[in-house]
Amino acid sequence: MRHESRSKTGRLFSVDNWGEPEHLASSFQCVQELFPTARVRRTTAVPDTRALRNTSFDDLAFDALGTVQTVGAMLAGTHTDAFLVAHRGVLLSELYFNGMDADQHHLMNSVTKSLVGMLAGLAVTDGCLDVNAPLVHYLPEFAGGAWDRTRVRHLLDMTACVSYAEDYEDPQTDFWREAAVVGWRPALVDATTPATLLDYAAALRGKDFADGEKFCYKTVATNVIGLILERAMGDSMVRLLSRHVWSRLPMRHDAAIVVDRSGFPYVGAGMSACARDLVTFGQMMIDGGACNGRQIVPEAWVLDTHAGDLTSKSVFAAGQYGGLLPGWHYRNQVWCTDRPGVMLAIGIHGQLIYMNTRAETVVVKFSSQPTAVDIPCTFAAVLAADAIAESLA
Repeated sequence: MRHESRSKTGRLFSVDNWGEPEHLASSFQCVQELFPTARVRRTTAVPDTRALRNTSFDDLAFDALGTVQTVGAMLAGTHTDAFLVAHRGVLLSELYFNGMDADQHHLMNSVTKSLVGMLAGLAVTDGCLDVNAPLVHYLPEFAGGAWDRTRVRHLLDMTACVSYAEDYEDPQTDFWREAAVVGWRPALVDATTPATLLDYAAALRGKDFADGEKFCYKTVATNVIGLILERAMGDSMVRLLSRHVWSRLPMRHDAAIVVDRSGFPYVGAGMSACARDLVTFGQMMIDGGACNGRQIVPEAWVLDTHAGDLTSKSVFAAGQYGGLLPGWHYRNQVWCTDRPGVMLAIGIHGQLIYMNTRAETVVVKFSSQPTAVDIPCTFAAVLAADAIAESLA
């Protein structure tokens, strides 16, 4: 039986057409109604009591790639569903559109990856994960295939070379075929579709380049990290994310994550959460992994994410976005910009956590942009966040 909901335009949408542009402003808020999900649980002990200052940034102007734009115009022009700004732990601005509010879940897409990257840091510090170990040390059933020489570090930094295409505009791309395993593209499901995300990843064959040679964004890499963490930490990914990340922060709500038939979560793109809770995650990141005097993620891991290693910038420069984003790097499932201390968690269709350590500023943006990757919209949102951070600093 297929669940159906009605979009803001009044049209019905279901698992078959939820990803069409006219439905995104609604369907991104209804993922739990459409697909099997698991709860990533919060604690009830420490509620978020963050005050709101109601500061407006609408008239703040910034240079958007040679064009002067205001924050208000950016919000109007980038299909914004939620936009929050926090400075030094105080929520200055909280705006919602398209029927959203502070208690409404929204699909995070690949922002999910950054939580997985921080969980990996905990596993490293606890001594149960070696980032320099071969992938097959943790997943021996992957031996003899495309993953043989891949190391955990290659997965964390998106330099793994398994053949896998992530062209969102191609309806037959590997990304959508993997997403079909959790039901996101029913039209791609046939008799050969793997039953689980583990089966999908283990069946991949061929390499696009040498492991560690260059940055190449592949969602399957994050799902494999999740599989490794289950083996290394001895529990399900849903419980690991709940116990070690979500429940240790003062979250207002549980999160939810889409799961495959085995119950394994789609950690590459499948989490939904409320916007204030992503501000809390971002605040923890700019505070060196700490929250309310408690270390959540090891500070050394957050610092390593900021700094990268000796090859981080060169492999990123050699990769798919090197010419577009000079001076950036990607580390531990987090984007790090050419501005010192600025980290990003980014998801397709306009999802963003902007984390500026030096300016002590966090910006969260949920969106329903019709195009999966809209470079001008992404640049506008990040540059607007930069301008807000500068105005506050």
